[in-house]
Amino acid sequence: MTRTYLFIDEPGAAQIAAIVRLYETAGWWAGQVRESPELVRRIVTGSHCFVLAREGEEIVGMGRAISDGVSDAYIQDVSVHPDFRRQGIGSRIVREILLRLRNDGLQWIGLVAGRNTLPFYRRLGFEELPAATAMLMMINIDPVRCG
Repeated sequence: MTRTYLFIDEPGAAQIAAIVRLYETAGWWAGQVRESPELVRRIVTGSHCFVLAREGEEIVGMGRAISDGVSDAYIQDVSVHPDFRRQGIGSRIVREILLRLRNDGLQWIGLVAGRNTLPFYRRLGFEELPAATAMLMMINIDPVRCG
């Protein structure tokens, strides 16, 4: 079967359904994406770039980058369906995103890697920032309380 990698800007209904399955298989966005295909559409359209990996007509992987398009970018949501892992698909997704970001003039590329994915990203050239340089931080904002 032919494997292809496709950047999308505006996902169709079948693509949204496949992306939902990938999010759920990865254990991300528990229930949220199933409840709102519109959320997935907005994730894709709001990303700097969003790539799908296809095996024939089946979508088996995805990844995206967010960016202001000028200074830096962050890779997110790289996922490959478990039945297709260890075939180089995830690596190719990241390489496709990096090529696109470089072609768009971005040079500082970051990501947040789970501990179990560190070897994967190290093989692709990513390095941990020294602890004194940066600290991962976040805040979960309750939209009801922020109004």
